[in-house]
Amino acid sequence: MGVFVFLPLVLPLTAWPIARLAEQHLHPRTTARLLTGVAAVMAACSTVCLGLVMVVGTAQLPGNPLPDGWSDPEVREAVPYDEVVGKAAIPALCAVLVACGRMLWRHGRVRRRAHRALAGLRETEVAVLPDDDPYAYALPGGRRGRVVVTTALLDCLEPAERRALFAHERAHLAARHHRFLLAVQLAARANPFLRPLRTAVTYAAERWADEDAAQAVGSRRTVARAIGKAALVSRGTPVATLAGFAAAGPVPRRVAALLGPAPVARGWPSVFTSVFTSVGLAAWGAAVGTAVSAMSSANSAVTMVLILRAATPL
Repeated sequence: MGVFVFLPLVLPLTAWPIARLAEQHLHPRTTARLLTGVAAVMAACSTVCLGLVMVVGTAQLPGNPLPDGWSDPEVREAVPYDEVVGKAAIPALCAVLVACGRMLWRHGRVRRRAHRALAGLRETEVAVLPDDDPYAYALPGGRRGRVVVTTALLDCLEPAERRALFAHERAHLAARHHRFLLAVQLAARANPFLRPLRTAVTYAAERWADEDAAQAVGSRRTVARAIGKAALVSRGTPVATLAGFAAAGPVPRRVAALLGPAPVARGWPSVFTSVFTSVGLAAWGAAVGTAVSAMSSANSAVTMVLILRAATPL
C-alpha cells in the first residue's frame, strides 16, 4: 500500500484547472454534472483514505477495543509514518464526519422551516409572500417543489421579467439542482481541496437555470434584465442554504453571459476527444486524477482488509 494510500488526499488538486475552464468553455449543464461527479468520487476516496489510516492509528492507542493483532508490526508497516499520521487521522476523520453531519442537519432544518412557513398558503406551484424584502427562491421537497417570491420583488419587475423569474426557479426544481449543490457542499467539507469545485458548481447551476429560462421565455435579454434588477433590490434569501434568484453566483458574469451568444451543448465525447485544447487537457487531467484516486483507495482498502484478516485471530 505504501504512500499510495495518501494520494486521494491530494489528487483533488488535479481538478482545479477543469473547474475554471469548464465555466468558460462548457455548457453549464455539462459543467455542473461533470464537476459534481468528480467532487463526489474524490471526496469519497479521500474519506476512505482517512478511514484506512485511522485503523492503524487507533490500533496503537492503549485500551482500544480492537484485536491485538491489528497493532502488529506487519499491520503498522502497511501505512508509512503510522505513528504520526495514523493518530492524526483520528481527529481528522472525526472532523469530516461532524462537518458533513452538521451540513446535512442544517440542510434538512432549513427546508423544514421553509415548508412550515408556507403551511398556511394554498398548495400552488408559486407561493407569493406579502413581504417588504424582495427575494425569490426555489424550495424543493414536499409533495412538489414550489417557487417562493415576495410581493416586493414582483413589484420591481415587468410582466416579461416576472415570467423569466418563474422560469428560472422552475428550472432549478426540474433539474433538481439542490442535489448537485448538496453533493458538492458535502464534498468540500470532506476535503478542503474540493472547495473550488463547489464554487464552480454553484455558478454553473445558476447559469444552467438562466439558459433554461431564456429558452422558456424566448429572450436572453429579458432574463438578463430581470437578474440585474433583482440583484439591485434584493438582499438575498432569509435562509442561507436556499439559492436566491439573484443572490447566487457573480451576477455581472451571469448577465454578461446572457447578453452574449448561447453556449453550445457539446456531448461528452467532444469534451474528452479535444485532447489538444485547454479544456480537453483539463478534462483528461481531472478524469485521470479521479481514476487514480479511486484505484488507489480500492487497492489500499483491499490490501488493508487482507492484512487485518490475517492478523485477526479466529
